[in-house]
Amino acid sequence: RDDDDINDVTTMAGVNLNEESARIMATNSDLVGTQTQSCKDEPFLAAVPLHKRILETAKKLGITDVPAEVVTFISHATQTRLRTVIEKVTVITQHRMESYKDDEWYEQATDVRAQLKFFEQLERLEKQRKDEQEREILLKAAKSRSRQEDPEQARLKQKAKEMQQQELAQMRQRDANLTALAAIGPRKKRKLDAPGVLSIGGEGLGVCGGSQAGLGTASPRQYPRQKITRVNLRDFIFYMEQEREMSHSLLLYRALLK
Repeated sequence: RDDDDINDVTTMAGVNLNEESARIMATNSDLVGTQTQSCKDEPFLAAVPLHKRILETAKKLGITDVPAEVVTFISHATQTRLRTVIEKVTVITQHRMESYKDDEWYEQATDVRAQLKFFEQLERLEKQRKDEQEREILLKAAKSRSRQEDPEQARLKQKAKEMQQQELAQMRQRDANLTALAAIGPRKKRKLDAPGVLSIGGEGLGVCGGSQAGLGTASPRQYPRQKITRVNLRDFIFYMEQEREMSHSLLLYRALLK
């Protein structure tokens, strides 16, 4: 009995649970068993257009009166259904965007991107070799001083002259760009994560107040960038294919035709 008194917190605090329960039932007996709500129950969809649409559908079935509670219930059901669809499609999108490169349980078998880069490099080298051959032919034609020139030889000389002029213009443009960059000086990178700066549409907008203007260094990660999940049509098609009630729907076939 002494050990129970020591371990019983309510007894040590001098609180009698029976008396407290009786006092609560006596003072708040009208509130016991009721449910309170701190905010107004607002429908998710507009009530007037939804009620009109429901009445149009109900008249086809011989129903002339639809109470407001039905409209509210359908509105909440639509909200719940939409939330469920968004949650499932978001999970599908996250699985699609998930990368397994750094996972220790997966080993990379092929790298298509590296193969494409290799083929692009081969094509670039082949094009460069052909351009060099054509350039040598044009230079030889430009240096030739034969008295009897045919129209083809004249065309090659004209093309070689245009090529030399184009190369000279590119060299001048490159020299002008280097001179302009040297005059401007090194470019400073803009701090996107600096406190007091919001990035909206690629432009920085300063929102620093007077109290923060005189501060020195602050935490650069004060405003972390929110991760955006972008859902595309392929994710919705995959979701509709997995759902039993939508796997043979007309909406799925219309999405597949797009």
